[in-house]
Order: sequence, then C-alpha cells, then structure tokens
Amino acid sequence: LLNNLQHCFNFNMKKFKIFSGSKDAQFGYTVQQHQAGGRAWLLVGAPFESTAGQQTGDIYKCPLDHRNSANCSRLNLGEHQTKEVSIDNVSERKEQMRLGLTLISNPKDNSFVTCGPLWSHECGSSLYSTGFCARANRNFKVTHAFAPALQRCETFMDIVIVLDGSNSIYPWYEVQDFITKVLHKFYIGPDQTQVGVVQYGSTVVHEFSLGEYQTVDTVVEAVRNIDQRGGYETRTALAINVARSEAFQRGGRSGAQKVMIVITDGESHDSIELVDAVNNSKNDNITMYAIAVLGYYNRRGIDPKAFLEEIKFIASDPDEKHLFKVTEESALKDIVDALGERIFSLEGTSSKGQGFGLQMAQAGFSSHLDGVLLGAVGAYDWNGAVLKETKFGKVIPPKSFYQEDSLVSSRGSQFYVAGAPRFNHTGKVIIFTLKNSGNLTILRALLGEQIGSYFGSELLSMDIDNNGYTDYLLIAAPMFYRDGWERGRVYTSFILQEVLEVSDRSQNSRLGSALAQITDMNGDGCSEVVVGAPLEDDHQGAVYLFYSRDKIIQPSYKQVTSLGKAGSGPWALTLSFTKIIQNPKMDARTIYLP
Repeated sequence: LLNNLQHCFNFNMKKFKIFSGSKDAQFGYTVQQHQAGGRAWLLVGAPFESTAGQQTGDIYKCPLDHRNSANCSRLNLGEHQTKEVSIDNVSERKEQMRLGLTLISNPKDNSFVTCGPLWSHECGSSLYSTGFCARANRNFKVTHAFAPALQRCETFMDIVIVLDGSNSIYPWYEVQDFITKVLHKFYIGPDQTQVGVVQYGSTVVHEFSLGEYQTVDTVVEAVRNIDQRGGYETRTALAINVARSEAFQRGGRSGAQKVMIVITDGESHDSIELVDAVNNSKNDNITMYAIAVLGYYNRRGIDPKAFLEEIKFIASDPDEKHLFKVTEESALKDIVDALGERIFSLEGTSSKGQGFGLQMAQAGFSSHLDGVLLGAVGAYDWNGAVLKETKFGKVIPPKSFYQEDSLVSSRGSQFYVAGAPRFNHTGKVIIFTLKNSGNLTILRALLGEQIGSYFGSELLSMDIDNNGYTDYLLIAAPMFYRDGWERGRVYTSFILQEVLEVSDRSQNSRLGSALAQITDMNGDGCSEVVVGAPLEDDHQGAVYLFYSRDKIIQPSYKQVTSLGKAGSGPWALTLSFTKIIQNPKMDARTIYLP
C-alpha cells in the first residue's frame, strides 16, 4: 500500500494560477522563478513586446505568493533611452531585438540575465545583429549590459582634415562645398568615423576637434561656419606636425585607423621641415591623402612641377590611391566620390581577432550561467558558436576550434554541451571544454539520426541523486517524425538507443521542446524530469512527467498535464527554467563528470 501511495504525488491540477499577457507580445515565451524582497516571483519573457513604437521585447514580474492569480507588471527593460540597457559609444538599433527571448536566473544572488539576440548596431551602411544581454539584480534593476559578439566597426576611423586657408585659395566657398560633400561620404558616429579640422597659412588653428561633433549634419554645419583665415605663407610642414601631435590627441580613440587629408594650393614655405613632418606621421601609422589645387598656378601660368613633387611626397604609397590633383577650386567636387571610395577601401584594416565572423552572431539566442555562456547561432557563416562573458572579459573561441574532435580525456573536469539542431540537416551535439583563454576542445560529437528532427535543440543535464555530478544528458529532437506524425523524441543516453516517447498519442506533439528537472515526486530520493509538448491537444500544449527510479529514468510517462481548457496557446511548466521554443537554437548546459 505504501509503495502504491508513493505514485500519487503528482501535479495537482485543481488549484493553479494563471498569469495572462499579450499573445502578440509572446508573453510566456520564457519563464524563471525569482526571489526578491522576501517574496517569490515569476519572471516572464515577452520578446515581441513594444516600447515607444518599437518592438523591443521585455520582461514581466508576476507575484507567486498570492493565493489567486494576480496581475503581472512590466519591468520596462527595453526602454530606448534607458542608459543601463544600452551599450556605450555604439549606434545601436533596438527595434525587434527580442529582449526576453532567453532568460536565466542565478540562485546564488537572485540576479538574472535576459538577452535580445537580434539587437543590432550600425557599421557604415551595414546593420549587424550581434546580440546583446542585460544582467539585473534581485530588485529588478539592470546592473550591466554587454554584447560579447560586438566588434569594432570597419569604419572606426579618426580623420583630420588639414586645410590650407592662405590668401591664394579662392573662392573659399568652393573648398567648403567640397569638404561638406566629402563628409556626406563618411559614416560619422561615436563608434564609427570622427572628423577634426585644422586650418593653416602662416599659423595653425584647430577649427574643431575629433568627436566634438557626432553626426554628419552637425559636422557639416561646423564646416560651413569656418572662415578663411588667410596668411601670406603656406606652412604645410607645421600644419602636418600640429595635426599629428595635437589634433589626433584631441578626441582621438585607441585602435582607430588614423587618416590625414591635406588640401593645399601651393608649395610650402617650410619645405625644409616637411621630410620629418611626413615621415613622423607615417611612422605613427597615419594614412596620408594629399590634394593639390592648381588654380593659383593655372591663373598665373606657373609650372606646378615642384609643387606636385611635394604633394607626391606627402601622399602615402601608392600614389594612385592617395594623391589627387584638380585644375581649380571649383573642380574639387569632381573627386568627391573617388576620395570617399579610396578612404573606405581601408575598411577592415584595423579589425583584429575574429574579423567578420561574428557580425551576424545573434549572441544570446540561448544562454547559461557559468560566467554567462551564450549560444551564437549566426556566428562563422551560420555554423554557430559558443561565447562567454566573464568578469575578466569576453571569451571568443576561433572558428578553427570547432572543426575537429579531440581524443583528450577530460574525466573529472567541468565541461559543456551545446546543440546545433540544423547541422547537416540532422542536428549535432558537441561536448567540449572551454578555457578563458578562448581554447575550445571538442571531446565528443553526437549526430542526429533523422533529417529535420532538430536534434539538440534542447538539452538538459540531470543530477538525479543530487550529488553534484551529472547522471544523464537528455537531448531533444522535438520534430522527430514517426508513424505519420511529428511526435518528438528525447534521447537519454550517449548511444542514442534509450529514448522517451509517447506512443499512445497520434498527433503532432513536438515532445521535447522543453525539458526540466524537478524535485523528487515519488519519495525515492531521485529527481524527476518533465517534458513539454507544445503542439499537443490542438496546439494547447501539454507537459509529461517521467519518474526516476533507482537512478534510472523510466521510459513510460507517469502523468500528462494539459492546461488547454484553462489557458490559451502553447504553455510550459513554471516550476523551473522550462521554455517552449519555436526556432532552431544552440543551447549550453554545464555538467560534471566524476
């Protein structure tokens, strides 16, 4: 009799709470338990929620300590102007970033992390979806925002224009028009191009500094307000020296590509100093563009040969890319396109590390707390990757580390598991170690057995006897097709022979779309597992309970629970970190081996 009673402690479906939200906002896409202020809460992700007309996504908090269902309140983490939920010095786009698509909590300090994997930032004319995450403390306040896949824009340049304003330049407005047209070719912004201007004749004046103006319109306006200062000498060497030693220091950024554009209409009066000025600039890795305006020479019938030799010396090699000459000031407009194209042919020269492999990484498509481990499905030409954010910085394993398996034994150490459900159409799961140096070693790879089954789209490491070591690795294939239905399947062993299935239901269920370990339900001291089937019961959703007995997961379910009549739409159990997923994803869980 006592043995039979043990089997009765399942879910009580007569008393339950319903937290409702907008279906359009995908309220309930992710859920997490949370403790704050001595109260129990449920965190709920709504990745399609709108903020100020933009579909940013957000998180809700719902009180669990009320006897009956209660209203949830929005945290407004997607506010466009909230500094704490932004990345500094980046031209970011939060529209459709899907904040709340992933949600994880840390029971050690009751903090939580949520991610928007489609968060984007501008680089030149391109928009890169690198992904973004925010960490909040137990009181729901964001303390840290980070984007581990974010890399410096290829347009990360500091450009100083060295402008001859001596008396011989005429008419001045033609020079201003030229500069403003060139500025419209640049991608000006805090994480892209900055422009400063120095004007010279007999002396040198800083008209405005790098970073003083952060948009094209404000820089153009500043240029239009520059008056010609005049002067009877053309001290080009002095101007280059001032630009090198001062202008690039005023608002210059570490790591930015340095570009100097020298515009002049005559030979320098300090040519004896020009060799050192130019060589010092080139030694400082400044790319030099030189523009010779021949109007003064042509108007007076003077041979410009010596002047052109000087301009040729100023320009970086090769001359055909860095040297320009025009017949008069009004002809400057004819080289606008060519100058812009040649400057931005420098794109990528200042990039370091991973190059362009993370531009569409969508980091945060899945997440796990150990530091913060993030799946990045779009990394490396959509092959996917795992990134890590730690208190010491970000960890980005190179693409080459994912290419080969290793025979190195890692017994007794911590390792990770990640799924790539679209790999070779059948899916793949890798078991690997990851060092903070970025070294990733694949210890084993498991391949799915059926095309389109999304093998590895959800993973769960189970410590059944709660001794701190993993007993089972569950791998879901929720679109596994059998007997004419997309029933789903969960593998419970590395040899892929032991599975959890539901054989008495003839319908599309997608069993395995959500997995969670829960506390002991039958009194034998071992944890149980619950499995979501979001398309069951005419897409109302169901959760299956499987017992563990004698440290073995039983293949037959003990209870099936459906809220189809009480709620609406696919649902997931709120007792743990379970979630219903609708997209392929790479997931990661920490597990341990004895």
